Amino acid sequence: MRRVIKAAAVATVAALGLAACGSESGGEGGKTELDLLVPIYSDKTKPYWENLVKAFQEENSDIQVNLEVQSWDNIYTVLDNKIQNQAAPDILELDAAGPAYGSEDLLYEAEEIVSPETLADIEPTFIDSAKIDGVAYGLPTVASTRALFYNKDLLTQAGVTAPPKTWDELMAAARKISDLGGGVHGYGMPLGSEEAQAETSIFAYGAGASWESDGKMTIDTPEAREALTFMKEMIDAGVTQPDPGATDRTPLLDVFIQGKIGMIQGLPPIVGQINEKNPDLNWDIAPSPTPDGEPSTLGVADYFVGFDKGEEKQEAISKFLDFFYQQDNYLEFNENEGFIPATKSGAEAAADKPELQVFLETLPDAKFYPATNPAWGATSGAFKDLVGQIQSKPVDDVLAQIQAKADAPA
Repeated sequence: MRRVIKAAAVATVAALGLAACGSESGGEGGKTELDLLVPIYSDKTKPYWENLVKAFQEENSDIQVNLEVQSWDNIYTVLDNKIQNQAAPDILELDAAGPAYGSEDLLYEAEEIVSPETLADIEPTFIDSAKIDGVAYGLPTVASTRALFYNKDLLTQAGVTAPPKTWDELMAAARKISDLGGGVHGYGMPLGSEEAQAETSIFAYGAGASWESDGKMTIDTPEAREALTFMKEMIDAGVTQPDPGATDRTPLLDVFIQGKIGMIQGLPPIVGQINEKNPDLNWDIAPSPTPDGEPSTLGVADYFVGFDKGEEKQEAISKFLDFFYQQDNYLEFNENEGFIPATKSGAEAAADKPELQVFLETLPDAKFYPATNPAWGATSGAFKDLVGQIQSKPVDDVLAQIQAKADAPA
């Protein structure tokens, strides 16, 4: 869930390589051999996959799964090298850069690599999020939405009786909390280079913006202008931390966990971080505020894809992915990594976890980055580089600059 690469750069080599190996099984003793490439989320990731592969092979002695686990920093380079050397993995887990290979006719369609029962169990919002020309190539593995984490003690001290639902309520609450003094800030707004596109998208999607229309980036729009104008008003009012344009999300979350920020947008894994770093923090979660209080949130997901190498591989991939999505196996994966299930059955099973309830409830309203669009990489980078300038420049100028970067030839 870290960044997007372009599939087109290696498409020609990849197409030749995959076509050449379409009918090969390669396993010992007539076994069908599957190469599985996955990223590391935590120190629990590799042991989970090792155990799952072992359990799968015990039930499917005719399939051999070769596991490769890579860090997020390395996996894109490793994947590029594999494709250029005609050795693409059979199963890949990645962000939307994985489904993007579907535009080059390199992947099975999603419905070809799981059973109809498994496909029907997956939340449609996440399936739709990575479609290309209406076709789904990716199957969500980890899923998440953003929600508003808030410090209950600070809200109480400031006389705020309930978490804000609208932007007006957010501004009012942030003012009261900031007025407490003592180095406390009402709202944490990270617009630095780590993830400025996420903070911006939360507000912009709430205002009805969309970063793409008919295949083109749509950044400089009235909806986006409304969102960035409100964000700038919060900065100008002094209700955020100092210098949001130079603030990254990870260190700012630590400030929230230390009890010095009243409200901040966050992901489910932050629950574990709070429990580890400051278990005495009195906190809770609410849906992200929007202009009128109507539900909207930013969704993110990583996906499984299968590189098309023929019918025999397809059947083996389907068996393995159906095994992964079995409820116990899938819930263990998400519990290990601190994310929420993207399946309906998984969401029902996780419903008894109060810390996940808000995230589960917002799944159907999640909106996603247009990450399968080749221009999104440059657009996301432009947000990271430029959107923080709203603290010192007019919103119209900043949006125009980001739009220009989005429209520039690759």
